[in-house]
Amino acid sequence: MRTLEGKVAIVTGASSGLGKATLLKFASLGAIVVNWDINTERGENLRDELINNGHQSAFYNVNTGDLSSVQAATDDIISKYGKIDILVNNAGITRDSTLVKMTEEQWQQVININLSGVFNCTRAVAPHMVANGFGRIISISSVVGLYGNFGQTNYAAAKAGVIAMTQTWAKELGRKGINANAVAPGFMHTEILDAMPEEVLDKMKAKVPLQRLGKPEDIANINAFLASDEANYINGAVISVDGGITL
Repeated sequence: MRTLEGKVAIVTGASSGLGKATLLKFASLGAIVVNWDINTERGENLRDELINNGHQSAFYNVNTGDLSSVQAATDDIISKYGKIDILVNNAGITRDSTLVKMTEEQWQQVININLSGVFNCTRAVAPHMVANGFGRIISISSVVGLYGNFGQTNYAAAKAGVIAMTQTWAKELGRKGINANAVAPGFMHTEILDAMPEEVLDKMKAKVPLQRLGKPEDIANINAFLASDEANYINGAVISVDGGITL
């Protein structure tokens, strides 16, 4: 039986979407779940919901692009729980534009959160995992990071960088008892897509061999597997969860 009982798990950007699904999944498996997000209202409501349902949960308003914010939250978690077992680097943003129209601000915003933010969180947490001789680092990349996408130079670059960092950490930290892996989602039906016209969603589905968009739970399930003891020998992997869209 898969369990994360007693594990302390940080999930960034967990107030909605893929991160929320992962946080809920981890909590159901017995983990102490910690949400780092900039949406205070949603974060606090989710924390309270989890606690009311008998789970251990905490929320920190953390801008992952700000190293001082990340370090302060890390220090507080260590003070409170004494360890960090799992880190899911999920927080991310999009600022889409074609190359010739992309502004420096659009480039820097995405790189700061989607790439530097992943570095900041892992850099702050990894020493505590090393000291404990155990850790699971799971970073959410994208199929865009593997194959590129029109209008997403910034996003593709950041997500490709996440994969490269993950594989580097697998080599550096594997000998310390830490597994580092990346997950590359395809078209996922999160709240962002709810406002899209049905015909647009149908076109997206038609591109997927499984003829449907992914659900946040699809990502949560693979994250739970990678965080568990069942994935002890998986290190440096990039797992596409995309319904076969990249075939």
